[in-house]
Amino acid sequence: MKPDISITQLLEQLRDQLRHYNYQYYVLDDPQVPDAEYDRLFQQLKKLEQEYPELVTPESPTQRVGAEPLAAFTQVRHEMPMLSLDNAFSADDMRSFEKRVRDRLRLGEAVEIEFACEPKLDGIAVSLLYENGVLVRGATRGDGTTGEDITLNVRTINSIPLRLMRDDYPQRLEVRGEIYMPRKGFEKVNEQALKRGDKPFVNPRNAAAGSLRQLDPKITAQRSLEMCCYSVGVVSGGELPDSHAAILRKLATWGLKINAEMAVVEGAEGCLEYFDKLSAKRNQLAYEIDGIVFKVNDIALQQQLGFVSRAPRWAIAHKFPAQEEITRVKAVEFQVGRTGAITPVARLEPVFVGGVTVSNATLHNMDEVKRLDVRAGDSVIIRRAGDVIPQVVSVVTERRPEQTQPVSLPECCPVCNAEIVRVETEAVARCSGGLSCAAQRKEALKHYVSRKAMDIDGLGEKLIDALVEKELVHSPADLYRLHHLQLASMERMGDKSATKLLQSIEKSKATELANFIYALGIREVGEATARTLAIHFGSLEAVMAATEEMLQATPDIGPVVAQYIVSFFHQVHNREVIQALRDAGVHWLDVEVDQKAQPLAGQTWVLTGTLEQMPRSEAKKQLLALGAKVAGSVSKNTDCVVAGPGAGSKLQKAEELNIPVMDESELLALLAKYNG
Repeated sequence: MKPDISITQLLEQLRDQLRHYNYQYYVLDDPQVPDAEYDRLFQQLKKLEQEYPELVTPESPTQRVGAEPLAAFTQVRHEMPMLSLDNAFSADDMRSFEKRVRDRLRLGEAVEIEFACEPKLDGIAVSLLYENGVLVRGATRGDGTTGEDITLNVRTINSIPLRLMRDDYPQRLEVRGEIYMPRKGFEKVNEQALKRGDKPFVNPRNAAAGSLRQLDPKITAQRSLEMCCYSVGVVSGGELPDSHAAILRKLATWGLKINAEMAVVEGAEGCLEYFDKLSAKRNQLAYEIDGIVFKVNDIALQQQLGFVSRAPRWAIAHKFPAQEEITRVKAVEFQVGRTGAITPVARLEPVFVGGVTVSNATLHNMDEVKRLDVRAGDSVIIRRAGDVIPQVVSVVTERRPEQTQPVSLPECCPVCNAEIVRVETEAVARCSGGLSCAAQRKEALKHYVSRKAMDIDGLGEKLIDALVEKELVHSPADLYRLHHLQLASMERMGDKSATKLLQSIEKSKATELANFIYALGIREVGEATARTLAIHFGSLEAVMAATEEMLQATPDIGPVVAQYIVSFFHQVHNREVIQALRDAGVHWLDVEVDQKAQPLAGQTWVLTGTLEQMPRSEAKKQLLALGAKVAGSVSKNTDCVVAGPGAGSKLQKAEELNIPVMDESELLALLAKYNG
């Protein structure tokens, strides 16, 4: 069917609209329509192009991806060489650069020189060639004279227009810029690589380079790449403004992305002020930069200054302090965090990197140690970006000394000598010392006194910190040995507060078995699991004596939680603290297990919205007492949802899954029925 003129006009209208929305979204970072509206227009265009394939144009928004993978990249010779830049590393270097410019131009001191300032993006330099406004070629910088044709790959990058906007562009225009990977995109790419079992990229620059050099453009399209323009090359059949900054602003009107941090300053001192300003906000930028590029702004002056060797005389890159350096690993040691996490740390020969001297670098966990295969004696590349904790990027294996040994996880905690536990499904290994490990002492105490555990009112975080730091409390049992004079002498306490706190501590001695088990802080044992253990086993002695097999026979306790429970009670130090607590007078009634009193056993309930006649915490407690598990989210395994006023997405999901829903009055009737 031959298309009429209205179809042709509609196609162009849709393409222009989509190009405009694309520009607002990817270049200006200022979307004007919802994603759904963009998708609707895109699908409309796609459908029309399928009906009239003869009207499809290469620069249509639908044609970004679709080419077959290449067998290899072809070579491209640059019509105008892509030069590198000389570097400055200090304020004196910048002042010397300005002096050289002045001397060559024979300018007096009274004449100020304008410099265009731009962040030096840490990516890959590329050339884009537009003919009559249409993108016809993309190429890498290569050696400056010859690069590789990456046209199919650059077409997949949304911030690169396939067709320029407006119509006042030169007939032939070469745009130069940097293709880079923003920080969030880098994190996502590496996260996906680790899930697949692939080796992650070392840094965003390597990720961008690897993505651009994919022979299959569909792979490139999956990476979060962006391009920012910084200059032009060949220009014919049109004119450009007479200053560098004005040229970049002109490129922006044609739909090309330029850096929002671009500025124009006067003299070397203005450049240094800009450098300090960008240095201060460097780590808040969405992308990585390794310096600032300063260019004489006036194009006529640039031409007068010319080039030397492979660099222009009118531009310089003021580099930040190196963020990567090589040093040697003296040893690999293990630290214990406040939650018991065991972290391997590389002790390094001191090296100056990222503006500071670094002597330690985290290795995160044993999976990372294994991936890097880092060993004592190895030469390693250290990276430090701003205030980020230094990390080992890679091992220089060709420098590895003979007879080095792989690093292995210790069996016992280096602080308390308790067993170190690592379950197969987790990357982090942990000390099982819990109550008795000095490294975990403050966190263990804060959990023990919390409202849902032993509920000791008045014993806040700051007071616990002070008691530990004064060495008055080493374990929860020591709380019951505190006396009035010790507490009254603490900062911001006084006689009245000390008396009230001692009363609260005394009151906590009488508790429930489930609360006590929860208060012990066993990993992955929350309120519901603690109550399940109390009801299922009836006594603390039975829980402590249970094997992993016996625990896994308990509702909702799997192999990982069972391993944590057994390991906790296996530690002599933990048993000693429990006995000390009992000796101090902490007590509870053992639970008489009556399975008939557990009518909701095995069921999962969810509370959502506002309960007006009963606090949600009380409703949860009563449901737990009836054997239910109270979850925080709705799934296909949920048995019932209790919805009060203000219920939102949880209620909606319950209705979508056909899960029974009751209101507060129905819940109260149910609780009254079972509680007599």
